[in-house]
Amino acid sequence: MSPAPTNARRDSMAPVGVAPYRAQSVEKAGALGRVDHALLGVTMLLVAFGIVMVYSASAVFAEHLHHNGQFFLLRQSMYAVMGFGALAFFAVQDHRKLRAYTYPMLGVTVLLMLAVVMGAGHSGGGAARWIRVGPINIQPAEIAKLSLIVWLSHSLAKKNEKIRTFSVGFLPHLLVAGFLMLLCLKQPDFGSAVVLLLLTFTLLFVAGARTGYILGTLIAALPVAAYLVLGTEYRRRRWEAFLDPARFRSTISYQLVESMMSFGSGGMTGVGLGDSHQKLFFLPEAHTDFISAILGEELGFVGVAGLMLAYAFLIWRGVRIALRSADDHGTYLAFGVTTLLTLQALINLGVAMGALPTKGLTLPFISYGGSSLIIDLAAVGILLSVSRSAKAA
Repeated sequence: MSPAPTNARRDSMAPVGVAPYRAQSVEKAGALGRVDHALLGVTMLLVAFGIVMVYSASAVFAEHLHHNGQFFLLRQSMYAVMGFGALAFFAVQDHRKLRAYTYPMLGVTVLLMLAVVMGAGHSGGGAARWIRVGPINIQPAEIAKLSLIVWLSHSLAKKNEKIRTFSVGFLPHLLVAGFLMLLCLKQPDFGSAVVLLLLTFTLLFVAGARTGYILGTLIAALPVAAYLVLGTEYRRRRWEAFLDPARFRSTISYQLVESMMSFGSGGMTGVGLGDSHQKLFFLPEAHTDFISAILGEELGFVGVAGLMLAYAFLIWRGVRIALRSADDHGTYLAFGVTTLLTLQALINLGVAMGALPTKGLTLPFISYGGSSLIIDLAAVGILLSVSRSAKAA
């Protein structure tokens, strides 16, 4: 009988990925420490700055629509309080206890998304993506992003030794993500579907899945994506407007052109906080997906650069937490949350600047929206929880 493998041999047999295989059990991972105060601080600053920008971008529109210039300011402040409540709840927990709620969380998410698809969704902007609960609209697609991260982190950590196999380590994760993507596309919400796919591939890569499987699936997905874009009239028109905005200046690319004019008007230092001209009914609903355009106009290149530096700092802290996590589950959670915030920020800014086709994704912590802000802050809470179990430098 061959001798049992030592710890060194077990490490050598582990899948090759960003997250190293850790032999210790959950119970041996150690006591929890303090949260990452730098990450918490920059998150609070971003949320506070977002509330200011929401008020600046929406005051005139809110006065016209609701006869109350502070309408969106008050609601965004309420969402921020709720979001920080979610952040605090997750931050004080041991992230490893979250594994017990993985499947209930995923199940509730699927039920909510099915409800939207089957007609219970509230329509807005040509899509039925929200479920109205009293004065609050819940967007299940936002919950799906966090639920997928939680499920993938649990599953990948559990299947660590088989992560390089196709039938166990790759295919089941792709199928679950594909099902959630299909529910997003039925709403329709192409942007969230793309984010779910990129989240899945990122965590599979981090866990050590075979690169050939990931690249092969990406190549196979390209013609499907092309069909979804070119085979649907409104998506095809958006693509044409992205390629030639001036041609569709008065129709489908109107919002994009006005957004680019906002950035151009801001120059180096901007026209001044609160003094945007584009928010005076030139840029439709400037407080939501295109709020970065108002930011660029009022605070200029300096303001946009400062925002991007804040996001870069947040991303650095997230990656740092992931690499120092005491277990693989924490590593995957931290990388997943960091990837989610990164993707949404890059896509939103890219769309507003005309570098990417239009997608309905919010700017994390800045754009107006209850579901996105609460989920983003809950995600940071999970990241802070992982930081409490991180190994010392």
